Amino acid sequence: MRVSDTKTFRSVIDAISAVVDEATFVISPDGIRLRAMDPSRVAMVDWEMQKTSFDEYEADGESKVCINLSEFKKILKRAGKDDTIEISLGEEGNQLQVKIRGRYTRSFTIPILEASEEEVPEPRLTFNAKVVLTADDFYETLRDAELVSDNVRIEADEDGLVMNAKGDVAGTRIEMKKGSDALISMEVKEPSKATFSLSYLTDIVKVASDTSDIVTLEFSTDMPLRLDFRQRYDGKLVYLLAPRVEVE
Repeated sequence: MRVSDTKTFRSVIDAISAVVDEATFVISPDGIRLRAMDPSRVAMVDWEMQKTSFDEYEADGESKVCINLSEFKKILKRAGKDDTIEISLGEEGNQLQVKIRGRYTRSFTIPILEASEEEVPEPRLTFNAKVVLTADDFYETLRDAELVSDNVRIEADEDGLVMNAKGDVAGTRIEMKKGSDALISMEVKEPSKATFSLSYLTDIVKVASDTSDIVTLEFSTDMPLRLDFRQRYDGKLVYLLAPRVEVE
């Protein structure tokens, strides 16, 4: 497979690494996909890049390739904006070969790890609140909340979106009114609220916003938060984050 949009591809791998250190990619004739949970099972990432997103793509059948993302990211960072990245399996199937082509060609190999047999099922959830806003705006609100707390409570009703964070000393309240420029769209079947860890949420949004301008939040009271970052290529980048139980 070959990709010339090196910046986007690097950003995607960064976004996946916000949840997992080792990634098992499923490579098929239709493209590449991954669904994985972090070791603590608090966050899940569901990613897909269809073959039409690559300049060249070829895969016979379906296979799993597990690699260390830190090692992979080191190599990808060496690719400039005018370079192309070529990725293939070694002849013996125990190495991933990465070539960076530009004014000259650099070749790297990284070992393929033993893939986990565990299949992460696709969650079947329904949500009562759906909010669409820019990824940058959402990230800035999370940075505001981080000033005072480790957690943030996200609430939605017919009036808009509210984010509350409260620490031992200080607190903050961020409001986005329905119909304002801050909200692209909003649908609320019933008022919903849930609390989430900012350490997970901020890390995810920070890296995922490099791949997308728009994020869709979906949640219900005390249920997981679904974050769908609209991608610029043919594919998807979706996260699911478990809620925190608030202790009064």
